[in-house]
Amino acid sequence: MTLPLDIAIAVKAARRTLNLRQSDLAAAAGVGLRFLIELEAGKPTVQLGKTLAVLNALGLDCTLVSRSGPSSHEGRP
Repeated sequence: MTLPLDIAIAVKAARRTLNLRQSDLAAAAGVGLRFLIELEAGKPTVQLGKTLAVLNALGLDCTLVSRSGPSSHEGRP
């Protein structure tokens, strides 16, 4: 599983589709330019809250799916 790299690819592709510079996206998401550069590089230790802020600024959603199938807690928070 290469989740950090998957997120990096999605963020970079969405940013480019929207014709945003890294500095523009960083400002829109309220994160530093260095953070965004590291996120787009697939750094595995980036902060989750900041990553979610970037996804939100791009209009992207993050979905979690169980690898083992539906759980008995499905539908509960």
